[in-house]
Amino acid sequence: MYKKILIPTDGSALSNAAAHAGVTFARQLGAEVVGIHVAPEYQYPIYAEVIPPDYPTLEGHNAEMRKAGEIYLGEIEKAATAAGVKFSGKTVISDRTAQEIVAAVDEQHCDLIFIGSHGRSGWQRLLLGSVTSKVLATSQIPVLVYRIKQDAAHP
Repeated sequence: MYKKILIPTDGSALSNAAAHAGVTFARQLGAEVVGIHVAPEYQYPIYAEVIPPDYPTLEGHNAEMRKAGEIYLGEIEKAATAAGVKFSGKTVISDRTAQEIVAAVDEQHCDLIFIGSHGRSGWQRLLLGSVTSKVLATSQIPVLVYRIKQDAAHP
């Protein structure tokens, strides 16, 4: 059925819960998992004429984002290793989260996106998250939206 499943993560508790469910799903299908974390781009301070000396540099920001991505993707990798599922992952720095997720499908040759219904902005339970909605609207492959039954951030 599905051979390669893309699982996006933003590192939130809700996203981690969805990622773990995605790994379980992949194990049941005998599929491999590709994790992706899309980190925000560097934001130059627009409020000052001079950049404060303690303000992070572009290089520093990107290094921190990649480090965070390693941690977030490490959670999926640990789950995949424990389940005996092949894993690969990458961090992309972009403010176009949904577009990068959909682009990773072609790049990684995935045939399913397994995404949580909410991530960091998952405070509202009645509507889908904005990234999930955009992925659903633009993806050319099936998208499985995992809805958390209980708020994983506040059990």
